[in-house]
Amino acid sequence: MSQALHTAARRLIVALDYPNTEQAAQLITHLEGIPCYIKVGMQLFYTAGPDFIRDLKSRGYSVFLDLKMHDIPNTVKGGAHSITRLGVDMFNVHAAGGRQMMAAAVAGMEQAISEDSSLRRPVLIAVTQLTSTSQEVMNREIGIAGKVEDTVVHYAQMARESGLDGVVSSPLEGPAIKQICGKSFVTVTPGVRPTGSAAGDQTRIMTPGQAIAAGNDYLVVGRPITGAADPREAAEQIIEEMSNHVND
Repeated sequence: MSQALHTAARRLIVALDYPNTEQAAQLITHLEGIPCYIKVGMQLFYTAGPDFIRDLKSRGYSVFLDLKMHDIPNTVKGGAHSITRLGVDMFNVHAAGGRQMMAAAVAGMEQAISEDSSLRRPVLIAVTQLTSTSQEVMNREIGIAGKVEDTVVHYAQMARESGLDGVVSSPLEGPAIKQICGKSFVTVTPGVRPTGSAAGDQTRIMTPGQAIAAGNDYLVVGRPITGAADPREAAEQIIEEMSNHVND
C-alpha cells in the first residue's frame, strides 16, 4: 500500500452496524490488513460489550466507540472515565448536552488517564446535528430555529470552548467549522456516499472525494461497505478516491 493510500485508509472509519459479533467478525476478516478505524455503535456494543472493544484493540485496530452520551454532567463524566479505560481511540457525546456536560466528559477522560499512564488520550468529539436531520426536522420537530449549518457551527464552538477535540457533522459543514474553530479542530463526517450509492436515511451527504477535498478529517462509512457484495473492494475503492484528495 502506497503512503497516500495508507494515509487515506487511516482517515476512513468503517461502521460495524451489525446486531451481533458473528456478522461483525466476518467484515473484520474481509478488511484484514487495511489500517482503517472501526466504529462500534450502540447496537453492537450493547450486544457484545467491552470485551469486543478489547478484542479489536488486540488486533491492532483504532476504535471509535460511538455511544453519543447525553446525560447530566456527573453521569457523562463517569461514562467518559469508563470508556477511556477501555483504551478506545475516539468517542463522543452530544453537544446539545451543553458546555458543562462536555467539560465533564473531558474531566472524566483526563481522570482515567491520570490513574493509568499506559492509556493514550482518545479523540473526544461532540455530535452536532445528525446527518439524517433536515432543516425542516430541526426547525419544526426539534424546535431549533435557523439554518442547520448555523446550529452545527454554534455547537462546534461550544465543543471547542469545552476542551473537546472536534465534532461529528455532515461533510457539508466541515469548511465552516474549520473556518471558525481552526484547521486542527477535528471533523468526523458521516453522510458519505460513493457515487451511485443510495442515500438511505442520510440527507446531507457528499462523495468521499468531495468530503476530503472540503477539508474533513475522518469519513464514517457504513452501508456502502457493509452492504456491498465485496466489502473489501468497496472499502479499497473509497480509499482510492480519498487518496486523490489527501494532502498530508
